[in-house]
Amino acid sequence: MPTEPNTILLVEDNPAHAEIVIRSFQDHHVANNIIHVLDGEAALDYLLHRGQFTGVENSPRPRVILLDLRLPKVSGLQLLQEIKTHETLSSIPVVILTTSEAERDLALAYANHVNSYLVKPVDFAKFSQLIDDLGIYWLDWNRQPWS
Repeated sequence: MPTEPNTILLVEDNPAHAEIVIRSFQDHHVANNIIHVLDGEAALDYLLHRGQFTGVENSPRPRVILLDLRLPKVSGLQLLQEIKTHETLSSIPVVILTTSEAERDLALAYANHVNSYLVKPVDFAKFSQLIDDLGIYWLDWNRQPWS
């Protein structure tokens, strides 16, 4: 499956959190294509090439999906379940990036085959370091069959 180098799908409804993630990746030259959508429905449109994302050229397959849990329209857990049960999407790594430390959220995420669950640090420097490490691992070190 073709993928554009270092395409990340960021599903985050909080503009401030999204800006930190995007700037951290840019500052560390980790990703060259970050697609940011504000809700789970837009993420499904992107992944399934619907609506404004019609056609593969408008929505290249991401190397990793960064997913917040608390999203409008389609929740992060619902989106995760859709991705992991979809024949062509299930192999895309999904990393939950959330403020929730709730045991229930963690258990449900892993029950739905999340690849990683990360809690956003409150401290900006720690958050920036987390994003840097995340990008290095998922985009440089991790190997995928289509990359």
